[in-house]
Amino acid sequence: MACLLALSSCANVPLQAKRDLVGMARSDLIACAGVPDNTAALPDGEVLQWRQDQQVQGPFTLKGPMSLELDLSGHGTCHLVVRLQQERVAQVEYTGPSGTLMGPYSACRPLVLSCEQQARQVRRSLPSGR
Repeated sequence: MACLLALSSCANVPLQAKRDLVGMARSDLIACAGVPDNTAALPDGEVLQWRQDQQVQGPFTLKGPMSLELDLSGHGTCHLVVRLQQERVAQVEYTGPSGTLMGPYSACRPLVLSCEQQARQVRRSLPSGR
């Protein structure tokens, strides 16, 4: 049961980030996510993209004798796409075949983990009622 809870919390990070990163300043986003791989100017803002093109594996791979390997997990990549308006995050989306046994966006977790943790700390520091 504890393993399932741990796996589900890992898979929830990208989904939480879609909500929690909205409103984050551009400079804070780059500080926690790193320099984006691509940028595009829009009439009303900007789009930033980070790429996780290295295959991310799920947690279940069994290896046997004579190089026998059974992979029970999915593999995935992820592109984090963030739309900015007035230098603040307006929308967070993910593209790419990012599903593993840990969830549909689990390959995106490394891209947003640091920013999600930062957003969570900021929320905790706000006075109650905000």
